[in-house]
Order: sequence, then structure tokens, then C-alpha cells
Amino acid sequence: MSTLNLLYQKLYKINDEISIVIPTVGEIIDNEDSYYSLVSTITAMPIDFMVQLDSIGVDFTSINEYDLFLLMFETIRSNNTQLIFGDLDLTKFEIAVNEQNGKMVLIDRENEIIIDRAIHNQIASVLRKIHHLEKNRRKPANDEAKEYMLKRAKEKQRRNRNRKSTSQLESLIVAMVNAEQYKYDFERTKELSIYQFNESVRQVIKKVDYDNKMYGVYTGRINAKELSQDDLNWLSHK
Repeated sequence: MSTLNLLYQKLYKINDEISIVIPTVGEIIDNEDSYYSLVSTITAMPIDFMVQLDSIGVDFTSINEYDLFLLMFETIRSNNTQLIFGDLDLTKFEIAVNEQNGKMVLIDRENEIIIDRAIHNQIASVLRKIHHLEKNRRKPANDEAKEYMLKRAKEKQRRNRNRKSTSQLESLIVAMVNAEQYKYDFERTKELSIYQFNESVRQVIKKVDYDNKMYGVYTGRINAKELSQDDLNWLSHK
């Protein structure tokens, strides 16, 4: 997925029927909570929803990410998914069995569109690429560790229950506009695609880190020989 060319794209085509929208920062600002909630749900690993799964009697270690997607699909399609799927109408999809291989799929019979495990993987991979998301691959070593992880997750959820939500994107925009390495103002930032903005954020962070390391080298606090080639090249794209 690292080879995807998304910089100037407004859509990423999965197949002839399904494309992923790459919205602008301005479009997301107007729908931030619902948009990021959908992205998180579509790209989630079972460990990310361990508390919710436990509440319905499902062991998060017993299912995979595609099983979770199918389980959460009713919630996903009940939302406005236009900023992710464009004109694709998810309300027309239903869970069915693929008669060719016996696997569970989502199917829009009217338009003959299928979302199977491979298609979901592509959708989730594109969204992770756009938003710099990583799969949470942590797994408990045993039942005791699993119970401990679940207990901690429930405690965290209780602590955050009454916490007022704030706009993380808005805070990030303010920080970037006031960073000397960032060349856009507030209005021009709204016109950037969210992928362009996220890539800019990553590059500015890398440039600031590079400048700090170089300052450390010049002042003798950092040994240049101990730095990697990536440390010495702020243009590297990683």
C-alpha cells in the first residue's frame, strides 16, 4: 500500500463499482466526528473494539478484522458514508453467502456489487494510507493477559465517557499554520485533500526533528556518526 499514488487524487478506485473518496480538509471539518468515527470503524481491528465486543458476548481474540467489519456493517451503513464511499449506497447491501466458496460477503443484488474479505482489505488499506493509521496487531499471550487488557480498556472507556470531545483536526490545523515550515494559511489549508494535509504534517514534523538533530550536531551534543541516513535526510519519505 505504500506505493499508492494518492497525492493528487480525489478518488481511489478499488474496482469498477467501488471507489474511496479522498475528501478535502474543509469537507471533513464540517463532519469531523462522524467522518473519523466511520474511518475508525471500517479500519478497526478486533482489539480496538474489545469492550464493545465483550458487551455482546464476543471474545475479541476469536474473530478477525473482516468478521468485525461484517458485525459493524449495520452501524456503518446507518451513517452518511458519502465522504468515504461517494455515491455508493451501502443501504442496498446485505450479508449473504458466496455460493462459489461458502464465504460471507456483502452484496448489492440490484447492482451486482460484492464486498468480500479482499475488497474490504483494500478499502481499509487505502483509508489507513490516507490517515497514517497502523493496524493494532497486539495479542494477549494468555487468558490472564486478555482479562487484564479488557479491564484496562473498560476503565479507560469509563474515564473518557464524560470527557468533552474536541476537534483534533482543528488543533492540528492551527499548529501547522503557525509553523514556519508550513506554507498554507487557514483558507488554503481547507482546500487541501486530507491526504495532502496529513503528508504535509508528517513532513513538517520530520523537518523539525532534522533541524533539532542538526543543532545538536553543531553544538556537540549529538554525534553525527550515530545518526542514520534517514536522520540525515529530511526529504526521505517514511
